[in-house]
Formats: sequence, structure tokens, C-alpha cells
Amino acid sequence: MASSSTSSLNLHSLPKASSGLGQWKSGFRYELLGSSVSRNRLFVSPVVIHHRSPRLPAIKAAYNSDGGSKRSRVYKESQAASGFPNAKVQQIASSVLPLGSFAVVTFVLWKVVGKFMSPKSPKTSAGENNSSTQGVKWSIGAGTNLLQGFAAKVDREAKQRLNEFAKELRSFRSVDMSGCNFGDEGLFFLAESLGYNQTVEEVSFSANGITAAGVKAFDGVLQSNIMLKILNLSGNPIGDEGAKTLCATLMENSSIEILQLNSTDIGDEGAKEIAELLKRNSTLRIIELNNNMIDYSGFTSLAGALLENNTIRNLHLNGNYGGALGANALAKGLEGNKSLRELHLHGNSIGDEGTRALMAGLSSHKGKVALLDLGNNSISAKGAFYVAEYIKRSKSLVWLNLYMNDIGDEGAEKIADSLKQNRSIATIDLGGNNIHAEGVNAIAQALKDNAIITTLEVGYNPIGPDGAKALSEILKFHGNVKTLKLGWCQIAAKGAEHVADMLRYNNTISVLDLRANGLRDEGASCLARSLKVVNEALTSVDLGFNEIRDDGAFAIAQALKANEDVTVTSINLGNNFITKFGQSALTDARDHVLEMTEKEVEIFF
Repeated sequence: MASSSTSSLNLHSLPKASSGLGQWKSGFRYELLGSSVSRNRLFVSPVVIHHRSPRLPAIKAAYNSDGGSKRSRVYKESQAASGFPNAKVQQIASSVLPLGSFAVVTFVLWKVVGKFMSPKSPKTSAGENNSSTQGVKWSIGAGTNLLQGFAAKVDREAKQRLNEFAKELRSFRSVDMSGCNFGDEGLFFLAESLGYNQTVEEVSFSANGITAAGVKAFDGVLQSNIMLKILNLSGNPIGDEGAKTLCATLMENSSIEILQLNSTDIGDEGAKEIAELLKRNSTLRIIELNNNMIDYSGFTSLAGALLENNTIRNLHLNGNYGGALGANALAKGLEGNKSLRELHLHGNSIGDEGTRALMAGLSSHKGKVALLDLGNNSISAKGAFYVAEYIKRSKSLVWLNLYMNDIGDEGAEKIADSLKQNRSIATIDLGGNNIHAEGVNAIAQALKDNAIITTLEVGYNPIGPDGAKALSEILKFHGNVKTLKLGWCQIAAKGAEHVADMLRYNNTISVLDLRANGLRDEGASCLARSLKVVNEALTSVDLGFNEIRDDGAFAIAQALKANEDVTVTSINLGNNFITKFGQSALTDARDHVLEMTEKEVEIFF
């Protein structure tokens, strides 16, 4: 009887017939496999205990074209071996005994399965309760039901790891325990080591399954620890209740400067508690609340806190639900604040109206905001106009992110015009804004007389070969761009030719990103010819996702060998169509450069 591959009951064998129905007994072995309850499977294997008397051999009946002669021979051999006096008894044994055995085993299996699968009666004795849980033990290390022996081992290992973590908390200034999954119980264990420790300054408990109940472990601990400066609880589902408990604890803390609560299921109520904390705590400098569920109401609470708090430097609210109303509320808080230096609002769908209100608040801000992240906020050319007006007036902004909006060529022209007047922004990200050759040409013209911008991101914009040409013509001899990102810009081989020509003269660009531009071998060969020329600035080139084959790889390899003064230390050719032959050529070129110049070039395939 074959065992089923899909059943949780695995019948390995059936008892064979012995010399009598009453002369055999059957036992069963039960196995509970797997390290978690959700994957446990019960395997029932029958173990047959036979009587000491000789077993009854199986009686075979052969049927083939031989007819009676073979049937007669088989019959006689089986009759002589069995010891039965006549064929009638043997026929009974061959039919009744196997059927009887199957019936008995089936009955026993049915009773066993019924015992395990039927629900427990609520009225069970203490002895029955003990027997029902025997072999299963809870372990904080695995958090699941396990076999007793295995659970004990895991429990010992978990305790050993927690002891090691506790030792780290007592020994090192920076301790990273992220992703250890020790849960609330583990945090209670570790909190004791953190309580009176005067060594650790930074600790990460991120992604450990800590809930609101576990946050209570900090009660009394954070008040007595005067050395801890950075606490990371990101990725733990503490929710609003956990935020409330934590804030109550931090009211009396005078050491923690950075609090990271990203992806912790905090909503408006939790944001309200954090706002109250900011009103009373004068130590916190950076608070991160990215990827939570904070809506307009929560933004309003935090805005009120900004009016009273003058020590907070960085506020991270990326990936929440502020919207235009939230941005408007936050703008009012910014007007009366003097301390804020960084505002991160990526992915809040604030739109053009929210951008207008926010720019007005920042213009009235009495402090010096240096970093502004407005990426992925549904900002169009209209919103870009408000941003451009703020750029013209700002003297402190050094980093601006407008990534993944939709300002288009019109918005790009407005930003470009403001950059001609601004002398503080060093990094600007305009990637993914539906900018074409016309828009990037305006940006290029702004770079002509601007030596402040060192990082320019215009990737994910369909600027095409013409856009690459407009930008390259200016960067040949103008600007101070050190990092240029043109990935996913559809420049093709023709655009690569313009970029390669620019590299022959430019002496500032150090990092060049040309991923996914359809360069193919022709574009790679153009860039290779420029690599043969002495270039004292370029150190990193990214050519991934460009459909480059072996010919392009050979051209780059030859360029590396030919340039004895090569300064490139990293070339990415990943996700192309280079075979082992092209890879071999590039590896040989890398080894040649190392041997001749003692410079290491990392080449990624």
C-alpha cells in the first residue's frame, strides 16, 4: 500500500500476515517535525511486532501465456513451502488474512488519528493537561512550539545570545541588535544591562518584534542612563500606545539626541504624544518618523511643537499622509521656529497648494534650513514656481530634492532661472520629472556661471541625445559638477558620443552614471576612446543595463591597458550581455593595470 506524498499521515508499511490472526500485535511511532507550529506535521508509522512462529509466505498466482504448466508449478512450490495440508486452507489464508490485517490496521490508524485530530474536552484533569503538552516547550528564541529536546537547545542558544548582547551593551559604545527578533521578553532582559550602563552611546533595537508592551521595559532605564545618545526602535510595531509609553519615559531623559521611530505603526495619536515630548524635552536634536500613518491631525500637533521647541534640528516625516493641509499646518509651525535645519517630506502628496504654503512658511522661518526633501509630492510646474521663488531668496539651502514629481520643461526652466541667482545649493535632484532636451538645456545654461553645484541628478528624464549634447557642451569647460547622474535618459549611442567628447576636456566630473541608456557596443566604444585620454578626475563609471556585449567589453579593456595614468577605480558593467570572453578580457586588463601602476580597478560584471 503506497504512502501518500500529500497526506500528513505517512503509512510506511502494513503488517504482513503471520501464522494466525491472534498472534500479532501492532504499535505505532509518532513524530512531530518542524520548528514552528504552522509547519508541524504528524507522521504515523506502523511498527509491527510479530510472533516468534515462522511467517506465512506470500502465495503468488502467476498468469501468462504458458497456461497450466506454470500455474501448476507455482502452486506446488507455494503449497510445499507453506505447510498447509491442502489448497483450500491456503486459498483462505491468501484472501482472508491480508484483508483482516488491513482492517485491523485501518481501525487502529483511525483511532490514533481521531485522538490527535478531535478537539480537547474543556473538562480535562491536570494529568491529562500535562500529557497533552508533553514534548512541547515555549522558547523566546524561536517564539514557537518545538519538540522538547530541540526547544531546550534553542532556548539555551537564545539565552546565550541574549547574554552576549547584554555583554555588548556593557562593553561597546555602539551596539547594533537589529533584526535579532528577540521580542518583548528579550528587551526586558536586555533593559537591565542598559539601565545603569555608562558605556554605550548608540544602540539599535530595530526590527525585533517589539510591541507597546515591550516599550515598558524602558521605564526607569532611560531615566538613569545618562550616556545613551542614539536610540533606534524602527521596524517595531509599537503603535500609538508604545509611542505614548516611550514619550512618558523620555520626558525625564537628558541624554538621547537622536530618536528613530521609522515604520513603527505610529498614527496621529502617537504624533500628538511626540509633539508633547518635543515641547518639554530640550535634548532631542533629530527625530525620525518616516513611513508611519501620520495624517493632517498629527502634522498639526507637530507644527504646534515646533513653535515651542528651539532645539530640534532634523525632522523626518517621509512616507506619511500629510497632504496639502498637513503642509499648511507645518508651515505655520516653521514660521515661529529658529532651530530646524533639515525637513524631510518625501512622499506626502502635498501637491502645488501644499508647496505654496510650505515655501511661504520657510521664507518666514527665522532659522537656516539647509536640506529640503520634497520628492514624490505630486508637484507640477506651478509648484516648481513656488520652489524657485524660495530658492532665489534662500542663502542657507545646500541640498534640494524634487525627485519623482512632474515639473516638466516649464518647471525645469523656472528652477534653472532661480539657480542663476542662488549661491548656496550644492546638490540638486531633478530626476524623474518628465524633463526633455529643452528643460535640460535651461539647466545646463544655469551651470555655465555656477560653480557651487557639485552634484546634479537628472536621471529618469527623457532628455535623449539632444539633451545629452546640450549638457555636455556646457560641462566641457564650465561648472563645477563632480557627480553627474544621467541614468535612464534615453541618450543612446549618439548621446554617449557627446558625453565621451565632454570627458576629454572636463576636469571636474568624478562620478558618472549612464545606466540604462541603450548605449550598446557603439556607445561603450566611444566612452572607451575617452578613457584612453589622460583624465585626472573620473574615478567611477556606471554602465549597467546598456545591452553591451563582448565587443564593447574588449574596447573598454584595451582602453584600460593603454592609459598608464588611468584614474578610474570602479567600472560597473552589470546586467549587460557580456560573455566569459569579454569578462576574461576585462579581468586581464584589471590585472595589467595593477601590475603596471599598482592601482586597483574594481570591475563589476
